[in-house]
Amino acid sequence: MAGTIQSLIWTFPSAVTTTFPRRKTRLFCRSLRFNPPRRSISTLIRSCAPSDEIYGSDVANGLNWTKPLMNFASNNFLPLALTSGVAFGLANPTLGCLADKYHLSKFSPFGIFVISGLTLRSDAIGAAAKAWPVGLFGLCSILLFTPYFSRLVMLIPLQPQEFVTGLAIFTCMPTTLSSGVALTQLAGGNTAIALAMTVVSNMLGILIIPFSISKFIADGVGVCVPTAQLLRSLFLTLLVPLILGKVLRESVRGLADFVDHNRKLFSKINAVLLSLVPWMQVSGSRSLLLMVKPAAFIAAIGMGMLLHLILLAFNTLAIRSLSAVSGGRKSIFAEKENALAALLVASQKTLPVMVSVVEKLGGAFGESGLLILPCVAAHLTQIVFDSFLVNLWLRRDLSSNNAKVA
Repeated sequence: MAGTIQSLIWTFPSAVTTTFPRRKTRLFCRSLRFNPPRRSISTLIRSCAPSDEIYGSDVANGLNWTKPLMNFASNNFLPLALTSGVAFGLANPTLGCLADKYHLSKFSPFGIFVISGLTLRSDAIGAAAKAWPVGLFGLCSILLFTPYFSRLVMLIPLQPQEFVTGLAIFTCMPTTLSSGVALTQLAGGNTAIALAMTVVSNMLGILIIPFSISKFIADGVGVCVPTAQLLRSLFLTLLVPLILGKVLRESVRGLADFVDHNRKLFSKINAVLLSLVPWMQVSGSRSLLLMVKPAAFIAAIGMGMLLHLILLAFNTLAIRSLSAVSGGRKSIFAEKENALAALLVASQKTLPVMVSVVEKLGGAFGESGLLILPCVAAHLTQIVFDSFLVNLWLRRDLSSNNAKVA
């Protein structure tokens, strides 16, 4: 009976003629609406409403395509950040030039080394002290062995000649100020030994660079390098932020635990800070890029890439040889963390120090912009290539761990 009354209520015609008085009709309709139990109305509404489960599954299916994309972006965050910085610099150099004008290029390495100090554990410093032979090899490779390859670079016939000379000067430089440490941290290498090699090689490099350029490139011509200025710059951009980060880690309560539990987040922040460097470099060099013939610039990029591959091969062979003669698998060179740090840091060359040196040469080797331009490309390609290399190592380790668990 209740269902019949309910159906009458919902299907009652909108225009009805009745003989009842108006007031009685209201009472009759009100009584009809009041009598059915609330449960029947709610049941009817529920029967007409779509299923929540079906709706939720439709939404989930619609978002499924984003999961592989987000996983790819997370697994390849560093190379994507670097290539995005290069693309933005080429597409719209205004923002990059403005950022460089307000010294954002100095903020980037400062932030990277603050994060390096925050993530530097005390036991890692002890591990770096134990791995001093690895650090010593890295310093010798950076400052003494790899500059010899500049003679091979000088034999390459390429015009303009400044491209060849610039890459030869680039070969004599110390290791990168920030990217080698950042990549070592991402790869799970010995960050402490990477930091030690970076700081010491750049400090000693300022003293050794004039002799390397004079011996390998200038044929005995003396070169004036701004030693005091470079030392001050490296002290402010390397040592100060590194010590600041370490002091904050040890003095602020709970900060060390927070950093250790969010290492992936700090690695991504490091990657973003690192991508600011090529963004500003490409933005500032875009006008020169447009002036150079594409074939010559592509050849210079190929030379820079080949040089980096040669340095990687040389250091890989040297590390394996030292490991074989010093104990095999038990050697300190055979430990994965130490080998990664030595390989990445010793195979890279820094651009900011090279730019400072070229600016003080006063055009002795040619147009400064043309000397620097191929080195910008070489600097970017080594970072991008090593970021893909690190990503490959991480994916291989993940697959190996999954296979062991299975």
